[in-house]
Amino acid sequence: MSNVDWEGNKETYEDPDEQRVLFAALDSFYQYAKVAHFNTTHLRRQSFYALPRAHLELLAAPPFSYLDTLNAVDDAIDKNAELSLAIWQAGLESFGIPQQLGSSHPPVPIDWRGKATSLDLEKARSTLRQFYRDWSEEGNAERETCYQPVLKALKEERSARSGSRMRVLVPGAGLARLVFDLCCAGFDTEGNEISYHQLLASSYILNHCHYSGAHTLFPWVHSFSNHRNRANHLNSVEIPDLHPSTTLGSVELAGEMSMSASDFLLLYGDKGRKDTFDAVATVFFLDTAPNIIRYVEAIKNCLRPSGLFVNVGPLLWHFENNAPGQHGREKDSVSDPVSDNNNGKGIADPGAVELTDDEVVALIEKLGFDIEKKEFGITAPYIQDPESMLQNTFKASHWVARKR
Repeated sequence: MSNVDWEGNKETYEDPDEQRVLFAALDSFYQYAKVAHFNTTHLRRQSFYALPRAHLELLAAPPFSYLDTLNAVDDAIDKNAELSLAIWQAGLESFGIPQQLGSSHPPVPIDWRGKATSLDLEKARSTLRQFYRDWSEEGNAERETCYQPVLKALKEERSARSGSRMRVLVPGAGLARLVFDLCCAGFDTEGNEISYHQLLASSYILNHCHYSGAHTLFPWVHSFSNHRNRANHLNSVEIPDLHPSTTLGSVELAGEMSMSASDFLLLYGDKGRKDTFDAVATVFFLDTAPNIIRYVEAIKNCLRPSGLFVNVGPLLWHFENNAPGQHGREKDSVSDPVSDNNNGKGIADPGAVELTDDEVVALIEKLGFDIEKKEFGITAPYIQDPESMLQNTFKASHWVARKR
C-alpha cells in the first residue's frame, strides 16, 4: 500500500492560522511525557510525602508499596511517550518541519515549540488512549459493536448492486480504523477529519509504523480511580494489532484509501462535491454537530441519488455545555481549527440545537431520506476499561437511510 495522502496538508501548512493549530498539536505530543509525569506522579509524590509519617511508612511498605506504584506509572508513561514522540516525529517529517528553529532554508516562520494549550495537551493524551479502541486486539470488541453494523449494511447494498464498486465517505474518521476496515472489505473509502491530533496519529499508524506490535500502550495509567488492583491499572496493550500496509496489501480486491484534512461542512457541502459518494458512514459523529441540520445537508449534497446514509452512535451532544448562544462566538485561539471559519458555512457557524434520537430520525426523513432500518439500544462502550469498577456504556442508535 502506498502512503495515504492527507488532502489539504499543503494548504494547511501555508495558512498562518491553521499552521498555529498544527504546531500546537505537534507540541502537545512532544510535551506528553513531561506533562503526564508532572500531573500523574510528581504531584502524587508531593501529596504522599505530606502524609503523617506513620501513614507514609504504612503505605510505603508491602502490600501497598505506593512509591513503587508511582515508579511503575512513570515507566508506563515513558512507554506511552515512545508512541507520542513517534507521532510527533512523523508529523514533522510529513510537513517538512525541522525539529530546531533556524535549521531550515528558508527558516520556519513560527517555532512549533511551546504552542500547545492545556486543551491541546489533553487531546494528545486522549488520542493516545484512543489507540486502545481502534488499533489494539483488546479493543476489537468495541470495534465489532460499532463498525460491524456499518460493514454489514454496506455489504448488503453492494450485493443489491450486483457487486458494483462503491465509494464511501467516513466523516469524523478519527484514527482511521473504520476507513481501513472498509478498504479491506473492498470499498473505495475516503475519511475526513478536522482534528490535527487525530490526523497526525492516524497518518503515523497508516504510513510510518513499521510493524504490528511496535508500541506498548498503557491506556489506563493516567487515572488512579476505580481500579480493582494494580495489575489492571498497569495493564498494557500492543499497538497496532496488525500492520496496515501489509494487511491491506494481502487483500486481493482491496479498495482505495484517501483522507481529507478539512472542515466537513466546508468541503462536503460544496457544490464541487455534489453527488460524489455511494454511501456515507457516520460512527459516533452526528453528535459532534452544533447544528445537525447542516451535517445532514452536507451528507445529502455529497451522496449520489439513492445513496445510503448509515449511522451508529449515541447523542452525547458535544457543545451542550457551552453557554446557550455562545457556540461560534468564543474563539479558542490555537486549539480549535475551526475557530476562524465562522463564516456561516463551517462547523463553527453560530447556532446550536440538541435533539432526541427519535427527533433525529424524523429530521433525516424531513431532509430527503427514507429510513430503511432502525435499531436502538446497541450496547457500545467507548474506550472503556472492561475491568474498571466504573462502567460507562452507551445504548447506541443504528439506522440506515436512503437519499430520495
